[in-house]
Formats: sequence, structure tokens, C-alpha cells
Amino acid sequence: MTTTAAALGLVLVLAACGDPGSSSGSGTSSASTPTAASNLEVCDPVPGDTFVGLEDDKTLQNPDNIIPAVNAAAAGENADIVATLDTVSAVLDTPALVDLNKAVDVDRQTSQQAAADFIAANDLGSPESVGDGAEVIVGAPNFSEGQTLANLYVEVLKAAGYDAKTQDVGNRELYLTDLESGAITVIPEYVSTLTEFLNAKVNGENPEPVATTDLDATVEGLTTLGEEVGLVFGMPADAQDQNAFAVTAAFAEEYGITTLTDLATTCGDVVLGGPPECPERAFCQLGLEETYGLEVGEFVSLDAGGNLTKDALRQGNITVGLILSSDPSLATS
Repeated sequence: MTTTAAALGLVLVLAACGDPGSSSGSGTSSASTPTAASNLEVCDPVPGDTFVGLEDDKTLQNPDNIIPAVNAAAAGENADIVATLDTVSAVLDTPALVDLNKAVDVDRQTSQQAAADFIAANDLGSPESVGDGAEVIVGAPNFSEGQTLANLYVEVLKAAGYDAKTQDVGNRELYLTDLESGAITVIPEYVSTLTEFLNAKVNGENPEPVATTDLDATVEGLTTLGEEVGLVFGMPADAQDQNAFAVTAAFAEEYGITTLTDLATTCGDVVLGGPPECPERAFCQLGLEETYGLEVGEFVSLDAGGNLTKDALRQGNITVGLILSSDPSLATS
């Protein structure tokens, strides 16, 4: 199972197809209501060992971009903390995040080594020295992507003259308390996931959603919520860790498919694999059907971006499967 944020239950719960921390899908087939007859080709699944994430060209998913979350008091004392972290956001996109996860989860580098290599490759190692030895504690969540992002922050902060170090942290309920109190200075976060977490904290259970498909509007809402709990935020990176839908590279090549719209307008009666809750979730099967008009002929109950789904793709048992946009299996090299 992948050890990204989503795989440990840290992506947007509102948007996810069930609890992304659960990889206990039954692996059994559950046929959905048959689709109406159409003129679309039935595109048989094509086995393969490499995957392609289909572009969400109609923005079904809310944005879960990586964003630095910073204790407001610490940022007030040294505004250059946020500016320094923004240099990471400026160069971190989703392919780079995929490659970082591959370096750690597949190639078995340490998070520290992967982060150091990224800093060197992107010329982030010689920023203006503004830290003057100030202590900065970066929370490192207990999954590999979180650890790597925390080490990216530490590397660039050290280079800028801060006395920066990581501190392992637990779940969001615990580490946000430490971030708000200043026991932790900064932590890498996810825009929509954190927005809805703070929304519930500030406004009570089941509030009206603040996160939307618009990144700028969601960040604006997050900033307002952060003011209520003593947090400020840096610039969101282009990199996202969110629900994505993948096919094998061989399938994409055979049918000329790169986007979810391509899939929906080319193929009928597709076999969709994902977590058991997927058929009833607006950001999974329901959204694919309503937003894209995808004809799902059969749903196979598997897991949320884990090995069951990826094995089913490899073996040609499903046409398309839910994985995570930063999954190392999407690496192109």
C-alpha cells in the first residue's frame, strides 16, 4: 500500500471515496445498474505494468495542493519563514511530488536524501540568509510523503539560516493543537483537507463546505479559518495529493485517452475499481457519471488507491481505478 497522505487517511475526507486510510476492500465484484444502450465502444481493459492518471479536465475533485501551515505568532516574529517556504511551493508540482514519493517508496532513499537531492536540483540551497539562527520546528507526519515534505522545508530553512529540525507528529487532531500553540512552527498541509478540518473545528459538526473546486476561493476560505485558530499559510504548490483515476499506459495508447472526458466519450460499459463506498460518493462513481457522463457497466470493490486496485489494473481486471495523484506508480521514469 502506498504511504502517501491519502493512504493514511489524511486527504480530503469530504471529497474522498470513503476513508482513504482503509485498504481493506473486499476485492469482490459488485455490478452497478446496467447502463443504457449507447453507441460507444466497449473498451476492454488492457493489462500493463505502468499507469497513466487521466486528467480531471472538468474539475471533479476539490484541490488538495500542498501548502505550508505556519504558527501565526512565529510568522509574526519572522515573516521570512513563510517567504522561505514559498520557494519550495514555487517549484513543487505533482510530477515532482510523484518522483519524490518514488525515490522514497520504490527506490528506498531516505526522506532526507530525497529532499536534499530536490533542493540541490532546483537551486534552492543558497537563498538569502534571513534566519539568524531562529529555531523552527517542522512537524513531520507519520507517512512517507509527509516526512519528505517536512524535510524539504527543513533543508530550505537551514539554507536560509534557521535552526530548523523535524519533529515526528501523529494525526491531524494532535499536531494541529501543537501548531496552534507554537510547540510546532510549521507543517506541510493539504488545502481542501485542512480547510474542511478547520471548518468543522470552527463552525461545528457538518458545516456548509468551504472548500470548492476553485483553488483561490478555497485558499481564501482557509486563510479566514486559520485566523480563528492562530495559523497563517504560505503559497500553495502546484503539487496535489488527491483522488485520481488511472488506466494502464497500454490502454491509454490503444484508445487514445488522456482525460476523463476522453474516457467517457470513447468507452461505454467501463469496469471501475475503487473502495467499497465509491458507487455512492460524489467524488467517485457518482461524480464520474454525473460530471463526465461515464458509463459504468460494472464496479469492482477494491481499495482506496492501494495494491488491490493497482493489481487489478495490471491484470486487466478493471478498465479504470481510483488511485492517488501523487502515487509513485505514476512516475514516468
